Amino acid sequence: MSDNKIMNDQKNKPCIVSIATASPPYSLNQAQARDFMLRNYGKILSPRNREVMEKVFAHPGIGKRNFTFENPDMLVDEGPDGRINRFQEWAVDLSAQAASKALECAGCGVDDVDGIVVNTCTGYLCPGVSTYLIEKMGLSRRVKAYDLVGSGCGGAIPNLELAGGLLNGNGKGVVLSVSVEICTATFQMEDDLNLIISNAIFGDGAAAAVVRKGTQGIEMVDSTSLYAPEHREAVRYVYKNGQLHNRIAQRLPKIVKDSVGILINGLLSRNSLKIGDISHWAMHASGDKIIDAIQDELGLAEELLKPTRKTLYNHGNMSSATVWFVMEEIMNNGTRKGDWFVAIAFGAGFSAHAFLLRKN
Repeated sequence: MSDNKIMNDQKNKPCIVSIATASPPYSLNQAQARDFMLRNYGKILSPRNREVMEKVFAHPGIGKRNFTFENPDMLVDEGPDGRINRFQEWAVDLSAQAASKALECAGCGVDDVDGIVVNTCTGYLCPGVSTYLIEKMGLSRRVKAYDLVGSGCGGAIPNLELAGGLLNGNGKGVVLSVSVEICTATFQMEDDLNLIISNAIFGDGAAAAVVRKGTQGIEMVDSTSLYAPEHREAVRYVYKNGQLHNRIAQRLPKIVKDSVGILINGLLSRNSLKIGDISHWAMHASGDKIIDAIQDELGLAEELLKPTRKTLYNHGNMSSATVWFVMEEIMNNGTRKGDWFVAIAFGAGFSAHAFLLRKN
């Protein structure tokens, strides 16, 4: 293949040209979060679940998390209307922060934006978050705007697939891929192990990527997904009294382990690659047990997991936005031309998603 043909092929490939994240200004360490939980809900817990709560909050995998409130006590009496109002305010604000920063890092302005894709699973707005961003950021009233729901923690990768598909033929425009989760907008507490674990690991945050065609950036090479609806009850939101309650089964690490090999080996083999060819792994930092399960199944060195574990320690699990925080950490640590990346995220359904990327 000639050099000109290679250059033309690269110009037609969607690329991630910048990544930016945004976190709310308030944070609690795990000891502070545990004290809040015990102070307000300790009396409703069985002795066994109280013991589990103490153990989960003491786990060293998470150090602190950021939240969209200044004082956690406001959660105790916050009603459904207050939750969705807080979701709307912070989802729009954090998304705009991340998207504006990503555009600035890419050397682009709002007039360059042809499309925007926003995914979230922690709040429902109609019209969607994308329309609020059109107004807040001053995007074109003719921008192509899409809102994705229902993918849970894995939503960033289907979002990125759609963003790449929206790029027009001339390669001049850009598309914003935005993932935002206000996990505390779904806060619930009962004597339920699902909710105890959820309240120990989830935080709030947003991330955005600028996608366009060209030769500079992280080339979006290939992607894949795997769905296992027979495991739907293992990870999902359920409605109780009209409000979302998170469900995370204890068997989830095994479900992830059983699926990740099929997902990744299929993606790599059709691109004539092996696991050892991948320099960077951006995993959804869902929790140490799931990270360990992926590491064991794929045979990855601990060094490759440092960005994922660092993100988990500093931010907790921010649902779909998390994988972008990991990608940002990888980019901040330095990468080289030709490096291969794999981004992995797991979500409701059960669903698993992966994207093969390359620095060009």
